[in-house]
Formats: sequence, C-alpha cells, structure tokens
Amino acid sequence: MSVRNLTSLFRPKSVAVIGASERDNSVGTVVMRNLLQGGFTGPIMPINLKMQAVAGVLAYKDVESLPVVPDLAVICTPPNTVTEEIRKLGERGTRAAIVLTAGLATAQDANGKSLQANMMEVARSYGMRILGPNCLGLMVPAIGLNASFAHQPAHVGRIAFVSQSGALCTAVLDWARPKGIGFSHFISLGDSADVDFGDVLDYLGSDPSTRAILIYMESIHERRNFMSAARAAARNKPVLAIKAGRVVESALAAASHTGALAGADAVYDAALRRAGMLRVFDLDEMFTAVETLARSRPMRGEKLAVLTNGGGIGVMAVDELISGGGKLAELAPATIDKLDKMLPKMWSHANPVDIVGDANGERYVKALDVLLEADEVDTVLVMHAPTAITSSTEIAEQVIKTVKSHKANVMTCWVGQEQVGPARRMIRDAGIPAYEIPGAAVRAFMHLVDYRRNQEMLMETPASALSGFTPATATARLVVENALASGNAFMSEPEAKAVLAAYGIPTVETHIARNPADASRIASQMEGAVALKILSPDISHKSDVGGVMLNLRGPLDVEKAANLMLDKVALAHPDARIQGFTVQRMAKRSGSQEIIIGVTTDPIFGPVIMFGQGGTAAEVINDAAIALPPLNMSLAHELVQRTRVYRLLQGYRDRPPADMDAICLTLMKISQLIIDIPEIAELDINPLFADAQGVLALDARIRVTATSFTADRLAIRPYPKELEEVMVLHDSRKVLVRPIRPEDEPNHHIFVSKLTAEDIRFRFFGLVGELPHSEMARLTQIDYDREMAFIATMGENGSDETLGVVRTVTDPDNEMAEFAVVCRSDLKGSGLGRKLMLKMINYCRARGTGKIVGQVLTDNTRMLKFVESLGFKRIKYVESDIVEVALDLRAPAIAAE
Repeated sequence: MSVRNLTSLFRPKSVAVIGASERDNSVGTVVMRNLLQGGFTGPIMPINLKMQAVAGVLAYKDVESLPVVPDLAVICTPPNTVTEEIRKLGERGTRAAIVLTAGLATAQDANGKSLQANMMEVARSYGMRILGPNCLGLMVPAIGLNASFAHQPAHVGRIAFVSQSGALCTAVLDWARPKGIGFSHFISLGDSADVDFGDVLDYLGSDPSTRAILIYMESIHERRNFMSAARAAARNKPVLAIKAGRVVESALAAASHTGALAGADAVYDAALRRAGMLRVFDLDEMFTAVETLARSRPMRGEKLAVLTNGGGIGVMAVDELISGGGKLAELAPATIDKLDKMLPKMWSHANPVDIVGDANGERYVKALDVLLEADEVDTVLVMHAPTAITSSTEIAEQVIKTVKSHKANVMTCWVGQEQVGPARRMIRDAGIPAYEIPGAAVRAFMHLVDYRRNQEMLMETPASALSGFTPATATARLVVENALASGNAFMSEPEAKAVLAAYGIPTVETHIARNPADASRIASQMEGAVALKILSPDISHKSDVGGVMLNLRGPLDVEKAANLMLDKVALAHPDARIQGFTVQRMAKRSGSQEIIIGVTTDPIFGPVIMFGQGGTAAEVINDAAIALPPLNMSLAHELVQRTRVYRLLQGYRDRPPADMDAICLTLMKISQLIIDIPEIAELDINPLFADAQGVLALDARIRVTATSFTADRLAIRPYPKELEEVMVLHDSRKVLVRPIRPEDEPNHHIFVSKLTAEDIRFRFFGLVGELPHSEMARLTQIDYDREMAFIATMGENGSDETLGVVRTVTDPDNEMAEFAVVCRSDLKGSGLGRKLMLKMINYCRARGTGKIVGQVLTDNTRMLKFVESLGFKRIKYVESDIVEVALDLRAPAIAAE
C-alpha cells in the first residue's frame, strides 16, 4: 500500500497520450478529445508514429521525442507494446501511467509470463504508479483532467467515486449529470495491478477537495492494508460502498455450520462495518445517503420522533422504522403534558405526533420546539402532506427557522410533488435533509444510525488478551499439534473440547468409547442420563446420519443404541472412518437457549467469528452475524445484538435473561484462541447452551491446518502485547512501558490534566483546555499497523497512572514516521523520556521505517538538546519559531541506557 507518486497521477502538470489517434471510435481518439475538451491547462502531448498532429495538436513519434517529461502518461496501445512503453517512460522520469489496454493479465510472453507481470516488474523498477490496466481512466474535473475514454465528462463536485467496473462508471456518469451531481475524482481501477482501493483511500482520505468517498467494489487484494486505509479515511470523511456479488452458492458446500452461514458477502459486510464505512445497495441509495450525511448534524442517539399532519404517512414512517431495526422514541409524560397544552384535543397523544391536517406553521413550530427539547428524543422527522387550508411553503419557512435555532438533528419529508416541490427545495437550500416519501426519509435516518454505529465501532481497538484472563495456551497448542501429527484435518470432539476448556469455556463431561461395549462400561460409571454420539473425522453433522442419541439410561440402553447407531451410519455414510463413540453426561439446563459460535477462515479477510441461533437447524434458521477479530466486550455485544436470537436471550415469559456477559466473554475467548493458535482454520461450538447460569458447550468441532504464523493473518492487527516491557528509572522505580489501549482514555485525561502549561504548549504548540472525547479517543484508539504509542504506567492504589507517552504516525509507504513525546514534569530527569524515545526508535527501525521526523518549538531548547543527543538533526524551519528534526533510521542504533 502506497501513496508514492500518486500526486503525479491525480494532479499532473503534463500528460502524454501513447496511441493517440484520429481513427473513428478508437480509444486513442476519444482520450485525446476528452483531454482537449476538459480544459486541462498543462501540455497535452500525443504520441503517434505516423501522424504529425492529432486533433490539431503537434504529435511526437515516441516517448524519447517528447519536449518535456510528462507527469502522467495514458497508454492505449496493444498489449504486447505496453511493457516497452512503460520502460521508455520510466527512463524519461515519468512517475504515473494510466493503462487503458485490456488483456494483459491473460496474454503471455514467450516464457509463459503474463504481460501484466512484465509491465509491473518494469514499472516498479522506476517507482512508476500504474492505474489499470483494463480501466476506463481517470477524471479530476477541478483541474480539467479527463484522461479517460468515457462518453461524457463529470461535473465539478466534492464527491470522489472509485469503481472496479468501467461499465458502472459510464452508467454513474449518465445517471449523475442530469441530477447535477459533481465529482472531485472519478476513478476506474480496472484490474488494479498496482493502484487499488487502499492506495486511493489513503490519498482521498486526506484530500481537502473531497468531502465524501463512494466506492463500488467486487473484491479486494490485501485485507490488512485495505482495512487500515479504509479506517483512516473513514475517520476523516464519510466513505460509502456498494459491494457486488452478494450471493455465493459455494457456501452451501461448506463442511460446517459456520462455513455455511459465513458467506463471503456477510464477511464483506462485517469488514465494511468495522472499517467505519456505510454499505448501500444501489446508486440512488448511495447518493441519497451521502447527501444525508453531509446535511445532517451529528446524532446524539438513535430514538426517532415523528411529527406529522397526517396519521397515515406517520404510520408508514413507523412501519419502515421498526422493520428496519430502528427505535421509536417513547414520549415521557412531561412531554405529552407540554404538547397537550398547545395542541388540539384530537392530537394523537403518542409518537407519531399527529397534529391534525389543519396544522399551520405556528402549530408545527410549537410541537417541534417541545420535541427538540425532550431528553427522550434524539432526532425528529417532520412530515407534511399538502392540504387545501394550509400553505406548505409557510410551514417550511417556520420549520427552517426553528431548526436553525436548535442544535438537535431534524429531517423532513414533504410528501408529494407538484404542491410541495417548492417547499422541499426551500428546505434543501437551507441545508436540511428533505425527502419525498416516508420510506426514503426513514431509510435516510437509518443511514445515519448505521453510520454512527460504524463510526463508534471504528474507534474500537481491542486488546489481544482479556484482562485477568490467562488461558492455558500451551495445553491447547499441544492438543492441536497432536491432531496435526495424526494427519486428521478435523479434531475429535473430545480434543476440540479440551482446547475450549484450556481457554476457560465450560464444556460438558465427555468420554471416548472405542466400541459399544466400551460405551456401556463408561455409561455405567456416569450418573444419570447420557448422550451417545458417533466419533468420525468424516462426519460433520452427526445428527444427519443418525449419529446422535439422547437421554440414554443405563449401560444396556447405551450398548444397544451404539450397535443401532453403527448400522444407521453404515447405511448413510458407508465410507466414513468410525473411531468409536463419545459418551456425554446429559446437561440439565431447562430453559437454555441453543446458540452457535464459530470461526472460519475467509480467503480475503482471514479469520472471522460467527454468532447466531444454534441447533441442528442452524442453516435453515439462518440467524447469524459475522465480525472480524479481535473482539472486546463492546464489539462482542454488538455482534450478538445483530441476531434475532438476541431477543430470546433477553428473556421472555417465565424464562429469565441469559447471562450476556458470559456469552460475550466466550466470544472474546474464542477471538483470543484464534489469535494465539493460527493453525485453527475452522471451529464450531454448536449447540452452546446459554441461560442465566452462564454458558455450556455441548458439542464442538475444530478443523486444523499446518501453517506458520504471519503478522497480517488478521485483517485488523490486535493489541501487540509482545511489545510490553518493564523498565527501571534512574531512581530505581519500575514502570511498565506498553502500547496504548482504548481503555487508557480515562487515565490519559488525568495525565494531560497534570501537565504544566509549558508542557502543553511545547506538545500542542499552544495552550489547550481539556481534550474532548473525540480527540482523546483518537489518541488512545489507534491502528497498530500504522501508528504506535508507548505509554509508561505505574500502578498506585490499584490504578495504572500514565507517566509519559511517545507516539508516531507512519505514512502508508513506511518511509517516514512523525513523532511526539511528553512526560510529566515531576519525572523530568528520571530518564523516562529517553527510554520511551529509544523504545520507539528501535520499534520503527525493526519495522523498516526510513526515518523519524518531528517539529519542535525553537524555544524548547531542552527538547532540541534531548533529540539531538539521540541522533536527530535539524533539517529546516517550518515557521520562524518551529524547526523540523529528523533521525535517519538507517544509521547505527544508539544503545539504551
């Protein structure tokens, strides 16, 4: 993932067109026409071996003949010529090219190597960036750049559109122009041999001309880099995505419940949600959603109040809200009393607040004022249907004035077209969201809800280990290694339960019997009823082949059942290898809910965790939700809430609520298990009993595969616990230096409050008050793949007091990391600052970062002397009172004190 030389691609000062032509309907002809008509002010240099001019512009025979080095080249020549043209461009110093040519991935040279691989090998040797091949091209309307063969140009705007489909690009252009929708960038990725979603998201995420990013995706190439780039961009601006290919029939052939339920689309959905993006499903929804996000104020909650002059449209809105998973605000008695005093007696006395068809602007304003002040209301949807005795425009004017005098979020729906169209335009011109029908208004509200939830999830960076939880990892690993040594892909049920038990997950007592007589003997030693199950590495769903019998009492019943089971399994699955039986104590958990927790390995995003309603009909019920590890309690609870079984777990009639903490802790333990033991490729706990007493695993299945641990196996890097280190200060005090965690936010507030005014000025280049939650969350909830912050803590009175912090933010190319460091004033001279800086320097050097840079106030002489003692050099003055310092990490390391 890299933004290197992307400025040459998106902001070129000169463009060359290789394969420029005047032949009718050729790509080279259309590209030249688009570039010339777009208004690009830099040199446009056509290259054509046979023509002196193309479209009236002087042409050149080849790249070597160009009078200036082009920042950007557009290549529209046959596949077998592309690599050589890239070589020539690289030799001239061109740093970006758009390859429109198709077929490079499938065409091969004489040695059987793809032409695309040859092209990229040459491009990389010159540091050249490639957009495409097999793409429509690129537009940046604000600079008049239309380096594409699209049939029409894009309007100037502040929305970036990025697509893997060229056909969809042309359709979006056709759709957007008559609606007046403009773009800051319009990018066709094509085959993404080089520039892909991660690169573009990194660039656009910090581009000031882009207000929102819209992407159409079919697949991604690198999970970790995509997630990091998407999370970084989504922190700065709305990112919306359409993901095509939602139905994957191959999921039906999966070997486990989890594999069947965790289809590829569900995994993408989980990834987009975790990245803080908003997923939509068609173009209308995408552009409506981005306008909603742009016009709406930040939401303070999810409870909606509906204010309407018509009962029917209000009920329609509520129907849409509840069916979409939204929350209708329940009006407090005090709110109803206030409304009673100012509304006609026949008003609805509930939410929706129906203020009757003759409501004028004054009545709307009175009711709206009350709802906006009500604590139980987070957002108000103001609805209006035209009537013969009221003015839709007058009501709109009054509503606009009221909305501007409040900070709460308001959405509107003026239902109709001819009579209310001018009023709706008036509302939109005032910057307030306005919709034509109830369904569109409520769906827009749910976009805000989903976006808010995803943004909250975006800020969650869970720890890699549960606090106070120490699993028997060595025990679990030994069981896994033994299973691998035996050559079985699937562990036996007792082996799987042993792994779960090592991670503190309660399991039912289970014994292995090699034959019916052995099963009878084991049953005679167990009290109460038992369950008998077939033991075979070839049978995934035992109950489907008669391989499960329950409530067996006494050794005779068990032996009889075992013989009968062998006969049934032999008929249903004659080739299965039978290793014996498992004999389990029947779990007496009356009123328990059967749930399923599973893990599967997605080919794109790696390990994913599934939760849902369990039992033998899990696939039929199809009530499951997917999340990416790692998980914490908040993320685990959000995962559970996305299922229908969540409502059953909350209790009903005579069933008490299940222990939700126990369920979420189990999810976290499973998350930790797959982080610790990468050989686990697939896991099912089904059923897992859940009730007020906690959880109990009745059956478990684990598939293992030989693998070596790789740092990017997970789509999101977990808390790097291996970087924790105990250090001794000059005064012999011991401190724990470790990566910062989201849970450190409260102590970080305390830490900042204890800094002196001078410390704060030197750190933030000015005096700041208490940092808001949003800013402090940004400092404590970091992407460990691109950022690092080490804090020093010392436990006092049971707390982990923060003593100092050093942080770096690394660019996507890992070329440069920008640092900041600050310690409490009362610890000056303790050596803590030096130890923190040395740890960060060594960390950055170990991950291959090129250099560390920072900015220091010129009057901060102590800091300047300190960093210079570490090898930093003064590079330049950023401003008269700020100097930039840099440390070349390729230089020899400084020994720690």
